[in-house]
Amino acid sequence: MARTVFAERRRRFLNAMDDGVAVFKSWPVHPRNGDVEHPYRTDSDLFLLTGFDEPETMAVLVKRGDQRNYILFVRPRDPEMETWVGKRAGIEGALKDFGADEAYDSAQFFDRLPALLTNQPRLYLEFGLDTPFEGRVSLAIEALKGEARKGLCGPWQIIDPRSILWDMRLIKGDEDVALLEDACAITVAGFKAAMQAVTPGMNEGELAAVVEFEFRRRGSHRVAFETICAAGANAATLHYIRNDATIADGDLVLIDAGAELGMMSADISRTFPANGVFSLLQRRAYEWVLKANDAAIAAVKPGTTYAKVHEAGLKVLVEGLVDLGALKGKVKSLVETGAYRPYFMHRIGHWLGADVHDVGPYFVDGASIPLRQGMVITIEPGLYFADAPATPKELRGIGIRIEDDVLVTHKGRRVLTDALPKAVADIEALMADRGAWWKAVQPVTVPVRKKPGKKH
Repeated sequence: MARTVFAERRRRFLNAMDDGVAVFKSWPVHPRNGDVEHPYRTDSDLFLLTGFDEPETMAVLVKRGDQRNYILFVRPRDPEMETWVGKRAGIEGALKDFGADEAYDSAQFFDRLPALLTNQPRLYLEFGLDTPFEGRVSLAIEALKGEARKGLCGPWQIIDPRSILWDMRLIKGDEDVALLEDACAITVAGFKAAMQAVTPGMNEGELAAVVEFEFRRRGSHRVAFETICAAGANAATLHYIRNDATIADGDLVLIDAGAELGMMSADISRTFPANGVFSLLQRRAYEWVLKANDAAIAAVKPGTTYAKVHEAGLKVLVEGLVDLGALKGKVKSLVETGAYRPYFMHRIGHWLGADVHDVGPYFVDGASIPLRQGMVITIEPGLYFADAPATPKELRGIGIRIEDDVLVTHKGRRVLTDALPKAVADIEALMADRGAWWKAVQPVTVPVRKKPGKKH
């Protein structure tokens, strides 16, 4: 993404904040085991404003009247360490490549913090993420207040920067949408591969690996969240990530996965038959979830509320539960009493962006917020029939979720994931050639060589 995009985001943040200092900190590196670390991903807010993704980073934005300053504290260059783990931007790179007005060694942050905070009225800092770091910031503020007789003081107000950033992140710019489109396209490719690779008798983990293989080779360096690949009764567990069971002939397979690209996340769910053909009961249940998916998507438009989108999908799901014999009674009453909750226990969807469950309020002062152009929401109705006494026996072990990523546009909506089949006939057609993926897989990053023609 161009440097100008991050500069514009900083400008917007600085314009929205009152005079003061804003501090953003990268996530720490987390040990995995022994001397092995988990793959690193920096804080989404820090990246949003800087484009910088190395650990041990602090970004500081300073505003005093018309004056603006952007400071990065980063790890310095270290040839020995870079030999082992790769190049660092260093102080020079922070200035040259990331547009900082000033840049310093991360180790100097607390030495320079008092000067940055002196006589500033406000500090914008999110608390509750790194207690030792936040404690040292608090001590620096209190030390400045102890110098009042010298005319010095620290900030009296501490403001959560998310009060500005949440709205910035909730409304996606053109660059964000372009990345989301690409992340969705990669994710669609992974799902199509899974539908054409699944074979009864294979392990859930192997099928999940097919999905993630497609992500990686198409440019996504990490998943947006742990892939869910749940066969049969496992699909009734919402966040099932063990992915270690055998996929049986006759199972439905529920995959919920997303590729991350450029710190933007896709999130798709599809449910399909392991043997390529829905049974009559599976099809009947599936088509109720599909109707709910269609109804909720149709409700997405500027000005409507998140709650109304949820209600549009929920009404159809409850109609389906009555039709399937899981519930008895009037749909309106069943919705009002929450009788559906054993079979549909989550909301219709969530905001999507840099985080798969992206930031932003859903309700303000108890009222559901209206949708606005530039928001991206997932639509993911589901029906989950666990092995429980109240569940009709013929439905037990069926879990279905259908999830799409939807951009709110000026006039309505655009489904970013509509290239992935979800109608029964389309899924069965895609899966008609059982195991086709295993025969056709070839590199996507090099040109395909044409076979030489016959010489005459």
